[in-house]
Amino acid sequence: MINTGDQLMCTNGNIFFIEGQIYTVGNIVNKKFFEIETEDGDHWYATKDSNGIYVRFNSIKGKMSDAWFVKA
Repeated sequence: MINTGDQLMCTNGNIFFIEGQIYTVGNIVNKKFFEIETEDGDHWYATKDSNGIYVRFNSIKGKMSDAWFVKA
């Protein structure tokens, strides 16, 4: 279970999240989505499911650059 204030370590980063960096869980949006705060005070919506904890990034060109996390 993910709770507001939990600390997550990025295990596979991208241009928004740095591998090895610790991020804080923000608001819980619903049973599926919650916010992960970025260094600049912004946030992205993340999910936790049977695959793990991640932020999914889809692009128009079909490329994905997901960021993956574990509880710190």
